Amino acid sequence: MVALRLPSVSALFLPAAVYRRYPEIRWRCQRHVRRFSGVSAQSTAEKEASPETEPVRVAARKDRDEERRVTPLSQDFNAWYNDVIADAELADYGPVRGTMVIRPYGYAIWEAIQILDYLNVKIKETGHSNMYFPQFIPYSFIEKEASHVEGFSPELAVVTIGGGKELEEKLVVRPTSETIVNHMFSQWIHSYRDLPLMINQWANVTRWEMRTKPFVRTLEFLWQEGHTAHATPEEAEKEALQMIDVYTKFAYDQAAIPVITGRKSEVETFAGADRTYTIEAMMGDRKALQAGTSHNLGQNFSRAFGTQFTDENGQRQHVWQTSWAISTRFVGGIIMTHGDDAGLMLPPKIAPIQVIIIPIWRKADEQAGVLNAASSVAEVLKSASIKVQLDDSDQRTPGWKFNFWEMKGVPLRIEIGPRDVSSGSVVISRRDVPRKQGKVFGISMEPSILVAYVKDKLDEIQSSLLERAKSFRDSNIVDVSSYGELKKAISLGKWARGPWSASDAEELKVKEETGATLRCFPFEQSPGMKTCLMTGNPAEEVAIFAKSY
Repeated sequence: MVALRLPSVSALFLPAAVYRRYPEIRWRCQRHVRRFSGVSAQSTAEKEASPETEPVRVAARKDRDEERRVTPLSQDFNAWYNDVIADAELADYGPVRGTMVIRPYGYAIWEAIQILDYLNVKIKETGHSNMYFPQFIPYSFIEKEASHVEGFSPELAVVTIGGGKELEEKLVVRPTSETIVNHMFSQWIHSYRDLPLMINQWANVTRWEMRTKPFVRTLEFLWQEGHTAHATPEEAEKEALQMIDVYTKFAYDQAAIPVITGRKSEVETFAGADRTYTIEAMMGDRKALQAGTSHNLGQNFSRAFGTQFTDENGQRQHVWQTSWAISTRFVGGIIMTHGDDAGLMLPPKIAPIQVIIIPIWRKADEQAGVLNAASSVAEVLKSASIKVQLDDSDQRTPGWKFNFWEMKGVPLRIEIGPRDVSSGSVVISRRDVPRKQGKVFGISMEPSILVAYVKDKLDEIQSSLLERAKSFRDSNIVDVSSYGELKKAISLGKWARGPWSASDAEELKVKEETGATLRCFPFEQSPGMKTCLMTGNPAEEVAIFAKSY
């Protein structure tokens, strides 16, 4: 038996009065009363039916008693997010408050981030090797680095009993791995010939969060965390910047999220780091999401753990280190960046399903021909490495399927009916372009034509989502030159960007009075000296302030 000392057992038994503070609990209770069996009301796809799908509109009305409408994003962003998480079958709440069960569709998005497409490849290409460290860490390790234990102490889950006996030393369930990594590095690193040492692990992490949100902030989450040791501070700084650049390119090129890359303030720097670099993303409600970080740890942990090497001159030196991570929080970022009132909207490069095929027939003698054609189209696309799924189930109407896959964010839908079979063509609809504008009739089933068209449209959708997110971000950043202007921008839900050289105390004052934090000093800075918006003193950099998750 293993016992955890939790910050507050009473937090697990919440009265109805706190539902306003923890809306996910109210939401979950509502789900038990009215479970998902359909999707939103009539979608644009249903309204703009082709000649083949015109009967779908009538049939779809029969499903009305089974449908559950996703709360419109424009009406209630938080409720919309919770609805999409549930109805798109991305995740569900675990039995312990604040935990999350990632369902197959949600995990497939994480896999696309993790191994299948990009990030794991880039980590290996930059010279890092994957390995794994234990999730149980001696409490004494956490205490060795003073700022580290101070920063993480409120979030720790601590094991005090194991095998039915009181443990001689408490164990911490991994909140991050800098301490245990340094313990092992100190045993592996002896000479300059052992450097650089660059490793990465894909693991779970436990941080006892008091206010949670699926994917964005949970007691346990999945991530990759990289750890490196170097002989010089220059090498460590180069590594930290290299990895934040990898994250930036991933965000833009794969997730279609136009992050702002920069340096954290001292107040916001990771506990135990000299410098923290970050990618900040604007969500659909204009809150900021810290989507990935890279830390230059200096020699803080190597001094605490005695991680030393003998240099080329025979002198003993402490190593210079970095750590960097991206987590399942990024899945939440994708959802909140690209969704709309109809539900999820996934960039093709990270979509588990890029194309959904919906066969449509009215008479029994039409079924075989339509299904054969649909299967052939599916095989053609699969052979071209396009992620395609054929929904040939007969328990739901085509109109219901249109709504369902639209809500799940599949980038392209192909419709095939008897007339399409006769003409050797298909109807293709884009998820990102509503109504008639996104629907094209008469696309040939001839493999070379069909594959080229589908790939071209997937590329267009990827670019369109990025440009749309850029436009939204840029239209919601306000340049300010005084504290009054900053407060006004934040009150309107905007990001405020302005010159900053004020003290840590004044930064905390902004947080206390506006609820906004200094997200970063962007790497992209205009040249020339500026005037601090808070103090009127000279300022070399502009900073971005925003409310955040």
